[in-house]
Formats: sequence, C-alpha cells, structure tokens
Amino acid sequence: MVLRIRLARFGKRHSPIYNIVVAQARTARDSKPLEVLGVYDPKPKAPLSSNTDPTTMVNAKGETVPYVPKKIKDIQLDQTRTKYWLGVGAQPSEPVERLLVLIGLMEPKPGRIRAGKILEKTVWPNKHEGEVV
Repeated sequence: MVLRIRLARFGKRHSPIYNIVVAQARTARDSKPLEVLGVYDPKPKAPLSSNTDPTTMVNAKGETVPYVPKKIKDIQLDQTRTKYWLGVGAQPSEPVERLLVLIGLMEPKPGRIRAGKILEKTVWPNKHEGEVV
C-alpha cells in the first residue's frame, strides 16, 4: 500500500482550490482520501491591509512611500500531521513537494539548482566527447 500526499481539485470551473490529501497512490484524484492535510489556493490574491490609506505606507526610516501590495497564494497546512505522514513513508507528489519546500518542511531535491522560477538540472559531460572512432 503506497501512500501519496497529493492535490485533489475542488472549486469552480476557472477558480480551482486544491485539498492537500493523503491517499493511496492508485486511487482516483478526487476519491475519498485517508486524511485531508490542508488547502491550497493557487490564484494569487492581494493581502488584507490594516493601513488607513491603501496608496501609501511608512517604511522603516519613517518615510511615506507608495504601497504596492504583493499578491500571495494561500497555503493552509497542518504541519504536524504532514510531518507524521512523511515520517511513516508517504511520498509527496511533485507539486506538493514544491509546496513543502516553499513552506520549509522538506529540503529541495539534490541535483537541482534554483535560478529564479526555473529549476535547472545539472548537466553531465558527454562520455564520448573527444573520442576518435
């Protein structure tokens, strides 16, 4: 019985919301999971601000500067249960693994270098380069 931590899609047609679930690897994507660990909303949203003037903010030096809210994606995850399932051998899918690396629950895979948004694989030299046939 191989367990996977993966995404199960819910929500409207153009507004997906994913449940982060633990399920057997061979079951369908939206079948009943063993446990729901959290929710992932991939659509970026502007954060809520308690600032009275939404166009300006005060920086660390006390100066008033224009406020440009950075849009964020919402990840809600029960970290203790996720650590438990990883500890008993559940394997995360690739999208879930990226989320867990982003949160800090896992280390990135060795052999991949993060350069901006692109993950580059290491390049190995050609064995037959320079050989005379």
